[in-house]
Amino acid sequence: MNQTKRERLEANGWKVGTVEEFLELTPEESALIEIKLALSRKLRGCRQAKMTQAELADKIHSSQPRIAKAENGDRSVSIELLVRAILATGATPQDIGDTISHAAVPAKSHASV
Repeated sequence: MNQTKRERLEANGWKVGTVEEFLELTPEESALIEIKLALSRKLRGCRQAKMTQAELADKIHSSQPRIAKAENGDRSVSIELLVRAILATGATPQDIGDTISHAAVPAKSHASV
């Protein structure tokens, strides 16, 4: 958003900020959301190239609607299910690690070592 628009909105009483600020998310919560969304996108990409949602569901003893929720980033889906499903598509643990490491995680959530 450009500065002029921001100033105009604020002058009219609007609060302007990020989603994280609006939802009052901690850096860790924001990072977790970004990681889960990245894994959901990875699952969809891997699965579409090789099988249907129903086939993947059968392979991991789940249901097609659950796979659809996983691919769409539904918050009820665990990271464990995402990882199991991605692995079942033939992806490697390294692929999953790469997906996580490339997630758009806010800089301030990275811990110093």
